[in-house]
Amino acid sequence: MKKAYHQVLRKPHIAYFSMEIALSSEIPTYAGGLGILAGDTLRTAADLELPLVGVTLISRMGYFRQEISASGEQIEHKDTWKLEDSAIALDAKIAVPIAARNVWVQAWLYVIKGHTHHPIPVILLDTDLTENDPEDRQITHFLYGGNKEYRLRQEIVLGVGGARMLNALGMGIKTYHMNEGHSSLLALELLRQYEREQDAIGPWESKYNFARVKEQCLFTTHTPVESGHDKFPYTIVEQLLDDFIDMNELRRLAGDEHLNMTRLALNLSGYVNGVAREHARTSNSMFPGYRVHAITNGIHPLTWAHYSFAELYDRYIPEWCHESELLVRADEIPDTELWQAHMTAKQQLIELANRLCQTQLHPEIPIIGFARRMTGYKRPDMLFHDIDRLLAIAEKYPIQVVMAGKAHPGDESGKLLIRKIYKHMHELKDRIPMVFLPDYDMDVARAMVSGSDIWLNTPLRPFEASGTSGMKAAINGVPNLSVLDGWWVEGCIEGITGWAIGDATSPEANGNDAGALYDKLEQVVLPLYSNDRDAWLRIMKAAITKNASYFNSHRMMRRYATEAYMR
Repeated sequence: MKKAYHQVLRKPHIAYFSMEIALSSEIPTYAGGLGILAGDTLRTAADLELPLVGVTLISRMGYFRQEISASGEQIEHKDTWKLEDSAIALDAKIAVPIAARNVWVQAWLYVIKGHTHHPIPVILLDTDLTENDPEDRQITHFLYGGNKEYRLRQEIVLGVGGARMLNALGMGIKTYHMNEGHSSLLALELLRQYEREQDAIGPWESKYNFARVKEQCLFTTHTPVESGHDKFPYTIVEQLLDDFIDMNELRRLAGDEHLNMTRLALNLSGYVNGVAREHARTSNSMFPGYRVHAITNGIHPLTWAHYSFAELYDRYIPEWCHESELLVRADEIPDTELWQAHMTAKQQLIELANRLCQTQLHPEIPIIGFARRMTGYKRPDMLFHDIDRLLAIAEKYPIQVVMAGKAHPGDESGKLLIRKIYKHMHELKDRIPMVFLPDYDMDVARAMVSGSDIWLNTPLRPFEASGTSGMKAAINGVPNLSVLDGWWVEGCIEGITGWAIGDATSPEANGNDAGALYDKLEQVVLPLYSNDRDAWLRIMKAAITKNASYFNSHRMMRRYATEAYMR
């Protein structure tokens, strides 16, 4: 058995580092979209038989399990998991220097298999070892937990420890892909590994071989706002990393005022990309002097297509899960079969909502679905901006609403949004059936993106880097109703694949989005659903043929392979 696992580990030469990776719904090594994307990336690498290895933290206590009280309070519980049931402990252990002592790190192996059964190894880094001090044993317990010092300890383990672990496992890694800036300390470890001999250095040269590191590193940024990038005071950096690297060089690479992990990654990566065309433009403005390419995100088709749709695609579009561009042929699927597949998925969502929330949703009334991280810029409360207007629309065209999402434990404004939404739902429940599904995870997401009739997205421009939930809806034939930001700028063909909320170019952009949402629902979307089933089915098919056929992770990974990995 161990010999077989070591064979798996010998093949990769591209290392994909991510603070979180969604391996499965039952393994809580992810918090949201970044982890879901990372999981889809590695599942696609398995499908395409690309030589990748994933590296992440083991997160023994998970992110958190979410309970919602009767008053809408988010209650957080530990989300422990039995790693022995899902991963195998490897023999290799390495040490990383943190606060003038060695912290030992063990590797666990999880294997992702594609539809061709090709294996992709994922290395899970674990510090909960008897060799470590009690404080250090907790470094890999909580995903995104603790204060800045705890986070920096985690990022040292991920970046420095991850690079060292790959060496210890004997992998000949040629390319390091940093999924967001959390892992950018791996580039410092590479600088140390490639440190030049003193007698080979000219009088004005650095001892560090920056060019060689940049040849090996690439960086994907996901955050279009400066405040969203990890920054650490140098007082903490000096305390934890001490003489790991020359601090003057570090300040030059990562910023004078604080260690900016994004700046560090930008300066030590030979290829940088954003996750949508608009996001790349925003990032180029944020980081003048760097070239930020655009590779728009995609979703893993086989993971996110409801089984009723997967069966349809198997029947009418063979090879769709490997060559997803073939979904352009979905218009050949008979309307009756497409609608039946949708109603099967919708009934499952209704059953889930009825079970979790003791409500009674109706299959003939359209469901508006919304599921996001609960935070201000996502504007999850926009639907309730004008209650009287919302009720007037529902009088003419009955609707149902299903929502879900977690607020970060430290985000009090996000928790307040959940309470506000819960209050609105309670007050309106006799006139508009509404539910907020607790503990949003991959399973809840699958049910929502396939079982909703309309997928709603309301971010504040330009803060949606990409967004992928709407892509998941599209592969299930669910039209999007969304603000023109992130991927939807590329995916929206008005009245064909779905509808835009507002006009991104108008002076009132963002300010009048709620009114534009109500107008679009009342005047376009709901009348079409209620009065013209054939036209609605044409939009469902266009969501598949024009959006799902392009916004998938196979197209995304083929672009990474040709433009980033093979440069």
